[in-house]
Amino acid sequence: MLIVAALGGNALLRRGEALTAENQRANVRQAAIALATLISAGHSLVVTHGNGPQVGLLALETAGPDGAGLPLDVLGAETEGMIGYMIEQELAGLLKGYRFATLLTLVKVNANDPAFQQPTKFIGPVYAAETARKLAAERGWTIAPDGEKWRRVVASPLPQTIMEADVISLLVRQGVTVICTGGGGIPVVEGPGGGLAGIEAVIDKDAASTLLAEQLDADMLLLLTDVDAVYADFGTPNARPLTKIDPGSVDEKQFPAGSMRPKIAAASRFSRSGGRRAAIGRLEDAMALVAGAEGTAFFSQQAD
Repeated sequence: MLIVAALGGNALLRRGEALTAENQRANVRQAAIALATLISAGHSLVVTHGNGPQVGLLALETAGPDGAGLPLDVLGAETEGMIGYMIEQELAGLLKGYRFATLLTLVKVNANDPAFQQPTKFIGPVYAAETARKLAAERGWTIAPDGEKWRRVVASPLPQTIMEADVISLLVRQGVTVICTGGGGIPVVEGPGGGLAGIEAVIDKDAASTLLAEQLDADMLLLLTDVDAVYADFGTPNARPLTKIDPGSVDEKQFPAGSMRPKIAAASRFSRSGGRRAAIGRLEDAMALVAGAEGTAFFSQQAD
């Protein structure tokens, strides 16, 4: 079975942890253990991952006195390479004789996407309100509340095409486990002459992973996070896990916009086509998610 496994931010950084190489390495090692069980079981695997904390911190570190720094597409490429390197190295250490490849991935978006007029994608660390307002004034950022703190937000246009999908498919057919589309991929737009140019944005990792799974004609989409399932009435005394969701009837707007809603939208979109499966759950439950024993499974009534 061909599985696209999308690692949430917890695969690299636990909540409240400092963004150090040591912390990221330790967390990637645990992620690799879970992914290795899927590969050892005979599944073909394509791994995607987030990069929100990493790209935001790098943008802050590379900015000059005037607030200008490297553009987000370049920073996305840097973090995709760094994180992919860690994942590939840990997997290779666990699975001798298997083949792995990290691929920088261009993702085409629409330069006129409405998202550019309304930035919503959180990147970087959290700040106290006063600090966030100061940085926004100095660097020309857009900021928004994230719980009790504030963070930078950037445009998150919808992905239209995974440019390297054919190359990824070729590698998979040769038995290679591919790490790609990191951080949603590197956002590019088509220019007047047909060439591609980077653009200031960060693509949602779950949306890009879904598009990749569709272009690869994958059998299953796994959205791996730090919660055991999707919960109805989350955060209330009536919270309860949902073991199955029909993508044709779920109301995505009932779920938090900044956390679970994008995952539910992604899983619903992919599983609406008959025969395709999607699941949301904990990284360490990856094998159980494939078996349908843990997490939240998405299935279409039309497929039954």
